[in-house]
Amino acid sequence: MTSQHRAAVLGKPIAHSLSPVLHNAGYAAAGLTGWAYTAIECAESELPGLVDGLGAQWRGLSVTMPLKEVALTVAAAASPAATALGVANTLVRRADGSWFADNTDVIGMVTVLRAAGITDGAAIALLGGGGTARAALGAAARLGNAPVTVFVRRPEAGAELAPVAATLGVPFRVAPWAEAADLRGFDVVVSTVPKGAADHLAAGPHWAASTVYFDVVYHPWPTPLAAWAAAGGSPVVTGLDLLHAQALGQFTQFTGVDAPADAMREALDKAVAEG
Repeated sequence: MTSQHRAAVLGKPIAHSLSPVLHNAGYAAAGLTGWAYTAIECAESELPGLVDGLGAQWRGLSVTMPLKEVALTVAAAASPAATALGVANTLVRRADGSWFADNTDVIGMVTVLRAAGITDGAAIALLGGGGTARAALGAAARLGNAPVTVFVRRPEAGAELAPVAATLGVPFRVAPWAEAADLRGFDVVVSTVPKGAADHLAAGPHWAASTVYFDVVYHPWPTPLAAWAAAGGSPVVTGLDLLHAQALGQFTQFTGVDAPADAMREALDKAVAEG
């Protein structure tokens, strides 16, 4: 039977995505029998045409790399978070057929960091300056304008983040990548760099056991830096935690139904365990 309502995750590459597992489990748990969620590989140049060609049954799109910036250009309106950050991970079909852009990564990050014990004003070390780093700045703003030091491999990446931090009112400093070898003195370390990029930092002086480590990578897991942090007693937040937390907001915006969080997390964990 053809689904009455459709949603999907878009990106390139996308075959590895666990978003279909999350959302389809949510539909089943919520009794949404007319819904289906798939994955579609899509490059930046292809996004406008793809979105324009979607029929009325399409209710929402989850957007991942490399589409988070261009997603804003296909939306008729955007949330304050997506506008301030210049990136969106969510496109929601409105009643008039137009698309609304949002960034649920922000509230997802806040949720997982608070669950790990992070309080307002915590000093944040941010590794990397890409689209997910922008979401981390949004989270910092909601964590009492927590001060952020970003460690970047390219100075231009830090320069691009500076106006975003200024707009959000987040105290902000750019540091060269070499300084990330010693991250003592921070309350939380957030890594948004691709797998392998931060592995060498596991050889540095260990930060305090009270420092939370949050790595947006979830495959392969654990990353060397995550294992090193855990061995030193630090609470570790994973990319799976963020994937789950940000999906809850998307689910509700797409369907109008509260997300069945426990069922979605159970399905996610099962999929990971089964490899």
